[in-house]
Amino acid sequence: MAPRNFFIFKADGSKVKFNANKILSTCMRAGASRNVAQRILKKVRSDVYRDMGTSDIYKLVLQAISEEKDAMGLHQRYQLKEAIMRLGPSGFAFENYVADLLKYYDLQVSGIRVNVKGKCALHEIDLIGISNSRQFMIECKHNSHRGTFVGLKVALYTHARFLDTSPRFSGELIFCNTKISENAKKYANCIGQQVFSWRYPSEKSLERVIEQNKLYPITILNLSSKELDIFSNIGMMIAKDLLEYDEIKLSKKTGIHAKRIRNLQVLIKKILQ
Repeated sequence: MAPRNFFIFKADGSKVKFNANKILSTCMRAGASRNVAQRILKKVRSDVYRDMGTSDIYKLVLQAISEEKDAMGLHQRYQLKEAIMRLGPSGFAFENYVADLLKYYDLQVSGIRVNVKGKCALHEIDLIGISNSRQFMIECKHNSHRGTFVGLKVALYTHARFLDTSPRFSGELIFCNTKISENAKKYANCIGQQVFSWRYPSEKSLERVIEQNKLYPITILNLSSKELDIFSNIGMMIAKDLLEYDEIKLSKKTGIHAKRIRNLQVLIKKILQ
């Protein structure tokens, strides 16, 4: 077993101390009981070594989860971050998914990928949200790679669009599936720009809203790229929405074989447990 205090490598290449409690808390947030999470951690710790990469540790956790009885739902929920990363690469799937999430941020969607004429340029706005008759400009930033951050540049160009399209919008928001840099946070707070990202802000972060409301993306089902395109094109981006149809109707709606639909629905029920 590795010593209590040693370093590992993160996806961005930085070196940090191995934190066993992070594995414990992440497993429990994904729905594992404390006893199960501790059992998983014990297995993982026995295989972790100095200077190991976090991606390899992640694989060890998934392997340990797969060895637990009736843990299919936990196994899929633990992959939430990767599932969101698969909402690409064009980014449109992520925008469609965020559109489905907005009501949980007290916003209603009035437009997706809308061209808006500003004072100086024409801008494609990812999403337009409405709250209390006020319109908000929403920028969606998706990344398919671990270890990346949304930086100051995104906050700057989003604000520039907001200023150029003024006074049409009452506010500006950024939704992203990765963490946001400290400089971007500082700038956003200074100008009144709202940011919702991975782990930020603590009470309304992307993963917290998803987990609390069981809004797991359709990609948590490990779909093929063709299946993802089908569901994205019909605006069905949240996994539990598949349960609103019987397998025959959904098969006709999507062109996906009824047996495959049935298997997906069984998996969704396990994820939602």
